[in-house]
Amino acid sequence: MHDTGQRTAEFLALTVENAELRQQLADVQDQCVELALDAGEQHIENEVLRARLAQAEKDRDAWRAEAERSRRTG
Repeated sequence: MHDTGQRTAEFLALTVENAELRQQLADVQDQCVELALDAGEQHIENEVLRARLAQAEKDRDAWRAEAERSRRTG
């Protein structure tokens, strides 16, 4: 009987530990999904900023060229 009681206690302990680990896994999976969403948003924001930078550099170069032409003819 003592052996059966010990096995039952060990089984219950493993069952509780398993449930706790499953909850931890579910929590970490949720965090992974949130992290992936945040990374996607950051990627989009980076693309927008790169496009804005490229346009600003293009505008700067055009202004420089115009200033240089004005200086030469000025």
